[in-house]
Parts: sequence; C-alpha cells; structure tokens
Amino acid sequence: MNKIICGDSLEELSELESDSIDLIVTSPPYFRQRKYTEDEREIGSETKIGLYLQILLGVFDECVRVIKPTGSIVWNMGDIYIDKSLQLLPYRFALEIFDHYKDVKLINDITWVKSNPTPRQYKKRLIPATEPFFHFVKSDDYYYNRDEFLKKDEPVKPNKSPKKGLGYVTKINSSELTGHEKIDAIMDLTDVIEELRQGKISDFRMKIRGVHKKAFGGQAGGRNSQIERQGYTIIRMYGNKLKRDVIVTSVADTKNIDHPAVFPLTLIEEVIQLLSEEGNMILDPFCGSGQVCIAAKSLNRQSLGIELSSYYCVIARNRLLKG
Repeated sequence: MNKIICGDSLEELSELESDSIDLIVTSPPYFRQRKYTEDEREIGSETKIGLYLQILLGVFDECVRVIKPTGSIVWNMGDIYIDKSLQLLPYRFALEIFDHYKDVKLINDITWVKSNPTPRQYKKRLIPATEPFFHFVKSDDYYYNRDEFLKKDEPVKPNKSPKKGLGYVTKINSSELTGHEKIDAIMDLTDVIEELRQGKISDFRMKIRGVHKKAFGGQAGGRNSQIERQGYTIIRMYGNKLKRDVIVTSVADTKNIDHPAVFPLTLIEEVIQLLSEEGNMILDPFCGSGQVCIAAKSLNRQSLGIELSSYYCVIARNRLLKG
C-alpha cells in the first residue's frame, strides 16, 4: 500500500490503530518560516515558541501510540534566529520529550551535513550547514540493521605491512608486565598478526598496561579491566567503516518538485534501510510533496503520507503513481 491522506496530521493520526506503524520519518513545518496553506490548523504560524512546541508534542503523542514496539520515530526540525539569536528549537523539543515521557528514549541525534548549503552573505555568523534527525523509540525491541546503513561506503583496506605489530614486541619487552604476562602478550600478538596476514581482520590495536593510556578516559570496566587483569588487550578491526551518526549529502534538487522544503532521497533511504525491513509500513505525518513515501516505495516498503495542503497532496499522489 502506498497512500496519501489529505488532512490534518493530528486528526488523521488519531484514526490509525495503535502499534500499527513500523517507522515514522517526518519533518514538521518550521516555526514562522513558511506558510503552505490558509488553514488555521497549519503548524508553524504560532506566535509563541512554547505553543508551537506544545502542538508538536500532541502530534508526537500520536506518533508514539501508533508505532509498534519494534518501531522508531525519526524527527527532523529546523532552527530559527530571533533577534539575532539561535533558538535551538530542535533541542528544546527533545528536552520536552524527556520531560513528557518516561519510556521514550532518544537513541541518536543523527546529523545531516549539507555538502552544498544555501549560500548566504552573513557578516557576523557562519552559514548553517547541518540539521538534526532525532531517532526516538518506545521500547528496547526496536528493529535495527546497522549493516545496511551507509552500505555504499568503501570498506577499509587491510593493513598487511610485514612490519605491522613488530613495534608492540619492543613495547611488551620494555613494559612493567610480569614474565608470564609478557609471554602471553607476545603469543596473543603472534596470533593476531597471523589473522591479519590471512585476511581474517583488516587491522588491530594493542594496549599495554603502563605503556598506553587507558581506554575511554580510564573509566572502569570493559577493556580497562582486561588490561588490569592480564596486562594488555587487543582490539581487532574487521574492515567495516565506523557507523557514525552523520550523513553527508547535498541538498535535494527541487527543480522538478514544487515544494520549498524537500529531503534529499539519499538521506531518507539511509534512515529507512537502517530502521525497517522490506514490506514494513513507513509513515510521514507531514509528507509535503511525498519524498519519504517515494523513498519507501523505491525500497519495497509500504508508505502512508498525511498532508494538510490539498495542493501538495495532488503532487505527492502523482509522484507516487509515476515512481
């Protein structure tokens, strides 16, 4: 199913069954930046930030209700300057969520870095080139497929230098480790060097007690406990790039899309692949020209969009039919 509903997001969300949606990806209208309709229910034209945030909380309430325990909400918000001061609206909204809910968790603040931000000629501030995408869940059972996230990134090339690891031998021999600890360290080092040569791992690091700084700023537990207990630890790397909470992509080309605020498809596709499976239902309660629905359809997911503007509903429906 790929469907666009023309109506108010809060009213239409209230008609959906609880625990029926796998993933919500959305961006509500920004505060006092654009006017899309003459409908008094349109969000974003409020005179006070507090009222704007409270109305969005009402929509978020419904989003939490309709997602499955395995589902996620990805919520993007734009910021605004008032009296030459940045208002931090996305983060004020996130703090409202913390105060309002006991069970909803913020998993990541995914940063969209715009590789081609709109050029501005500000004299006393920098050009905004990032936007936050908050990943919320209502249970610890949320679906997550990190292998599909930024999958197009090239894998790390293995470090097969014949000298790799030999420097650790010198460090072990000159360290404060006991005789038995040194023997164990060199034996384990020999094993991991062989794993590297066979291509089982792409690289490794070794930390030795008294030689290297403790991991994670010296916090107790994990590798630091291992270092204290046996004198060393070995960190194996398997060739996959670190999955960072950053997506770098250009701003969407809106030449053939009659809407002033459109997600880049690449950005939305990454989020959908990370947080849903084929056949899942993806919802955008502020769907605009239907970009989230288009991305969902291209990835073999079902989609449901809600849009207040009848003009943009027609555009979204036509795009879905063509796509």
